[in-house]
Amino acid sequence: MTPTVREPRQERSRTTRRRLVGAAVDCLAELGWAGTTVGVVAERAGVSRGAAQHHFPTREDLVVATVEFLAGEQIAELRERAETLPRGKSRAEPVARMLLNLYTGPKFRAALHLWVAASGDDALRRALTPLEAKVGREAHRVALDLLDADESRPGVRETVQATLDLARGLGLADLLSDDSKRRERLVRQWAKILEPVVGEGGRS
Repeated sequence: MTPTVREPRQERSRTTRRRLVGAAVDCLAELGWAGTTVGVVAERAGVSRGAAQHHFPTREDLVVATVEFLAGEQIAELRERAETLPRGKSRAEPVARMLLNLYTGPKFRAALHLWVAASGDDALRRALTPLEAKVGREAHRVALDLLDADESRPGVRETVQATLDLARGLGLADLLSDDSKRRERLVRQWAKILEPVVGEGGRS
């Protein structure tokens, strides 16, 4: 008989968490906050309700893990794509495109459902507020790295923050209809605004 190779318990636990968080992203995007219960997520993930509650005792616990997952995925993708960027001022347009497309698709839709729900749910707001602040700081740092910019120069911090705020607004516009053509025109114009801050700090 061939001995059965069992997955180590720690790895099984990580796999279960990943499945639950991935299912939570899908549920939030499709069903919104009201429809995303631990039970619904567990069923979507193919995990027992008991196992789901072992990892995430409350819906807020599950949501915090989901936000961390969404942010981590976005940041990792940006850093990976950054390795292909040209040096100098010519990187302004591809960076503008990357950042202005950051808040689109199912992941942004899932996050948006959470923001809207948190505006009227004290427990959810308390869980999300510090995490969203942390995610915002990380997105700002990544944007600085992508632009190779020096935040100590006047106006650089504000320009980077305006870029991220613009990206969120464009993400909202894209929820109701395909806004890609208009966004591409904005990318080219916004790249001109970003050019003066690119590469001035000598960041590596």
